[in-house]
Amino acid sequence: MSSNPLFRWLKPTDIEKVSALQLLARDVVEGVTGGIHRSRHIGASVDFKEHRPYVHGDEIRSIDWKLFGKTDRLYIRQYEDETNVRATLVVDQSGSMNYSGSRSKQLTKHDYAIRLASCLAYLLVSQQDSVGLVTFDTAIRKHIPPRSRPNHLRVCIETLAGSTCQGETDLGTVLHQLLSICRKRGFVMVLSDCFGNPETLFKSLSMLRANYQEILLFQIMDDDEVDFPFQNRTLFRSLELKEQQLLVDPISLRQTYLSNFNAHQDAIRNGCKQNRIDWIPIRTSEPFSSVLATYIAHRGQA
Repeated sequence: MSSNPLFRWLKPTDIEKVSALQLLARDVVEGVTGGIHRSRHIGASVDFKEHRPYVHGDEIRSIDWKLFGKTDRLYIRQYEDETNVRATLVVDQSGSMNYSGSRSKQLTKHDYAIRLASCLAYLLVSQQDSVGLVTFDTAIRKHIPPRSRPNHLRVCIETLAGSTCQGETDLGTVLHQLLSICRKRGFVMVLSDCFGNPETLFKSLSMLRANYQEILLFQIMDDDEVDFPFQNRTLFRSLELKEQQLLVDPISLRQTYLSNFNAHQDAIRNGCKQNRIDWIPIRTSEPFSSVLATYIAHRGQA
C-alpha cells in the first residue's frame, strides 16, 4: 500500500495504521459475508421489471443465466428504480469518544468508531455502493463526498486513521448541517455515543428523514457507561472540558446515574421508533463482526 501515491506523504507509522484498518475491514467483512447467502448488493432494489437484450458493456452480474439456459441468448434483468446505495458515514470525534474502560482492552470509543466505520466503508464499496465520510465535534471538520471507486475507499480509511478526538460536541447541530450535504436520497450512518440532548438530536434526524435519508444510528458506548461498575472513591474528569473534575463516592451515585442513563436510552429508543430510524446500541467489548452481521441481517429483512 505504501507505493500508492495517496500515501507517499504519510509517515511509516501512519501507513501502518491505515494498512491495519483496511486489513481489519477486509477480514471482518469477508468473514461475515462469507456465511450469508443473499444478494451481493444489499442496498439495491429487488422489484423486477423486465428483461432486455445484453449489449457490450453491461455488467455480467446482471445477466439472467437461467433465461440464457432456456433461450441460449443473453438478457439483462432490469429492476424498478434500481440504484446503489449512497451512504455517508458520520463519525463523532468529540472528547467523550476518547474514553476506554477496564473491559475495552484499551480500545476507546473513538478507536472502535473508526474501525467500525472502516468495515462499513469496505462493505459498501465492495458491493459497488458509494460511501462518503463526515467527521465532527462541535461542527463538521471533514467532508468527503460519496464515491464507489476503490481508491476512494483508501481516502476514507486514511482520513479515519489520521483522525483524533477532542473538545465538546453538538450532535443535533451537526446533523442539521448535513441537510446541505445530503441532498440526494441515501443513507446516513451515524457513529456516536449520542451523549447529548435527545430532543435536539431527533429534531435534526427527523429533518434528515424528511429529506429522503434512511438513517442508521450506531450508538457506541463503553461497558462502564452502561453499568457504572465503580466501587471505590473515584476522581471523574471531563474529557470535553478539561477543567471539570469531581471526586465522589460512586456507590452513592450509582442508582441516580443508572436511572438517568436508562431514561436517556429510553429517549433514544423512542425517538428512533417514532422517526423510523434503525438504532444499533453497541458496547466496545463487542466484536466488530457481530455488529456488522446484525446490520447485514437487518438490511436483508428490509
